[in-house]
Amino acid sequence: METMSNIKEVKARKGTIIGVTKEGMAKTIEECDEVIRIPEIDQTFTPLFSVISLQLLAYHMAIARGCDVNKPRNLAKSVTVE
Repeated sequence: METMSNIKEVKARKGTIIGVTKEGMAKTIEECDEVIRIPEIDQTFTPLFSVISLQLLAYHMAIARGCDVNKPRNLAKSVTVE
């Protein structure tokens, strides 16, 4: 699996692995340093639950870093420039 090889490559470079995975993915969970578990649901809804988890992670990390989450930097540039 390509994802597992990517995880191992990051670990070899002393990176921290934060995995977003379903409950039944024991091998992936085992390789991660931190795990955000999403419920075992129909495959159609898996991306929705993953994105919500990642948005909340980004929000809380930004607050922990002291960033103003209501005024993100470079937003206009990233939205208008293709």
